[in-house]
Amino acid sequence: MTSARVSQRIGSIAESATLAVDAKAKALKAAGRPVIGFGAGEPDFPTPGYIVEAAIEAARQPRFHRYSPAGGLPELKQAIAAKTKRDSGYEADASRVLVTNGGKQAVYNTFATLLDPGDEVLLPTPYWTTYPEAIRLAGGVPVDVFAGPEQGYLVTVDQLEAALTERTKILLFVSPSNPTGAVYSPEQTKEIGQWAASKGLWVVTDEIYEHLTYDGVPFTSIATAAPELGDKVVILNGVAKTYAMTGWRVGWMIGPADVIKAATNLQSHATSNVANVSQMAALAAVSGPLDAVEEMKVAFDRRRKTMVSMLSAIDGINCPTPKGAFYVYPDVRGILDKEIAGIRPATSAELAALILDKVEVAIVPGEAFGPSGYVRLSYALGDADLAEGVGRIQELLGAAK
Repeated sequence: MTSARVSQRIGSIAESATLAVDAKAKALKAAGRPVIGFGAGEPDFPTPGYIVEAAIEAARQPRFHRYSPAGGLPELKQAIAAKTKRDSGYEADASRVLVTNGGKQAVYNTFATLLDPGDEVLLPTPYWTTYPEAIRLAGGVPVDVFAGPEQGYLVTVDQLEAALTERTKILLFVSPSNPTGAVYSPEQTKEIGQWAASKGLWVVTDEIYEHLTYDGVPFTSIATAAPELGDKVVILNGVAKTYAMTGWRVGWMIGPADVIKAATNLQSHATSNVANVSQMAALAAVSGPLDAVEEMKVAFDRRRKTMVSMLSAIDGINCPTPKGAFYVYPDVRGILDKEIAGIRPATSAELAALILDKVEVAIVPGEAFGPSGYVRLSYALGDADLAEGVGRIQELLGAAK
């Protein structure tokens, strides 16, 4: 009897759709094609200079050429605890911080530490493409709870209650949201947190877009809004989006001492410490001013309005205005099955493939984040490319009949 060369556990993982779209766009661009990519959630700004300088200085110091504690440099953990108090209002000792290789490792570490086989995770949908895969890898079962544009892509307590079973262990809470840009109000956040606490659930909250909200909408940490959660909350975050540091790979998780100790043990065997130079860059970021963030936000806000306006002008597309992050998540069900350039796309995946083929614009289909019928476009790219790319989509879909 022959066995499969790749394990079933790893073979069943879906490729990251957002990275796949981004890679295809970059490959076409490298081949000389005028492709515009709206796939990756990556600010087009360089990392602020003072952060780069901190990294250069760290690279010159021999102590950073060596192994450091698997859980993170003590000074960075301390700074993350202080920054969390400042931004989320949540108090945590540095010993309850684990520094990870990007936000994705924080996501996986958390689910691997909390879940036993068959445990269920309530997953508000549309979701970021990595969440369900990390849950499954950890032996858990993602339970989609879908909220469409009619309710602003925001799930309700009633929906969560309906999805609850005796196997439910965790609620994943993400605000601002990737992929929709939806932001829960302080009242909604508190209500959901109190509901989770009343059911004895863990809440895992991803706060990586905390600084990117618009129109005066506040960011609210569920850990602070619902203190009833006690020690059954884990906060995930990182420097990637706020400080234009996607390539530096520094994230973190904050949780109760036993969970952080176990997750640190896992990480000690998986990757050991995050690169010290990156950690020192992150230290400069989280303990420095937010001026650069505010400058980026002004540009994101401008691009957000441009993109929503241009997409909303296309007949058959409903594009809700996002209140956070840097994505729009238009409903394209009204344009499916119409004839576009001689083709009738039946799904958002087919529509995205058609747009890439005909006008060389890369977007991510809704299938990557939940049900078909939607697409995600990032507006974290230059103004000229944004206008050109959406202009091409307008021209193509404007001829649909």
